[in-house]
Amino acid sequence: MDIRARKIYEALFALEDLREIFRQALPTGLDENEEEQFLDGIAYVESIIKELKEGKGSPLKYIEDRIELRTREEEYININAIQSGGRLTPEARKALIAYGDGYSVCDKCLDFRLDKIRKPPVDEFHAELADFVGMDEVRVVPGARRGFQAVASSLLEKGDVVIVSDLAHYTEFLAVEIAGGVIKEVSSGEKNIITGDAVAGKIESVKDATGKLPKLIIIEHFDYHFGNEHDVYGVGKVAKEYGIPFLYNGAYSRWDGAGER
Repeated sequence: MDIRARKIYEALFALEDLREIFRQALPTGLDENEEEQFLDGIAYVESIIKELKEGKGSPLKYIEDRIELRTREEEYININAIQSGGRLTPEARKALIAYGDGYSVCDKCLDFRLDKIRKPPVDEFHAELADFVGMDEVRVVPGARRGFQAVASSLLEKGDVVIVSDLAHYTEFLAVEIAGGVIKEVSSGEKNIITGDAVAGKIESVKDATGKLPKLIIIEHFDYHFGNEHDVYGVGKVAKEYGIPFLYNGAYSRWDGAGER
C-alpha cells in the first residue's frame, strides 16, 4: 500500500472542510472567527502536503463516523465486472464535487426537463449522448432500473411475455413483474453468451406455446455475472425481423476510448 494514495484523500477532505467555511459564511466575506478557522485549515492542508511529498505519516482509515475509505481503485486491481465498467472519469468526479450537494442541477431547471438545463450544460450532454449512441433522442433516468420500469410499464399488459437472459439482472425481472408481465429466460449456453439464434429459438417456443409473440426482449450488452459481451447486434436483428421491441441493457457497457462501444 502506498500511503500517498490515502494522503491524497486526507488532503481532499481537508480542502472540503475549508470549502465548508465559505459555504457557511455570509457573501460579504469571512468574519474574524472564520478567518482564524480558515488559516488553521490552510496550515493543516500544508502539513498533509508535506507528508504527501515525503510519503510519510499515518494512513487515513475512515472518512467520518467509522465510514471506511474506499481505496480499491487506488490500491488494488478492481476486476469486478460492474465496477470496472462504471468508473467515474476525473471530469465526472470534479463535476460531482461542484454539483453533488443536493439541488445544484435544479437551479436552472426552468422547463422542468433535464434535457433543457443549460447550467450545468446537461442539455449538451443529452445531445452528445444521442449522437454517440446513434439515437434521435435520449433521456437520463435515476438508474437503469427506472429505465426498465418506464419501458415495461409503457409496453406491457398483464400476461404479456418478455424474453430476458438467464444472466439478467434482478431489476429486469422486477420491472416486468410490476407491469404484470411474464418472464421467459433464454439460455446463455455453455459459453455463457446470449446469441441472436438462441433468442430466435425462444421466440418460436413462446409462439408455439401461447400463439403470440413476446411483447418485449431485454438483453444486456455485458452481464453482471461474468462481464461477458453478448450478441446484442444479432439479438437486435432478430427482434427487428419479428417486429418485437428490443430493450438493450447497457448498464455495464463502457466506451474504451478507442472508438469502440
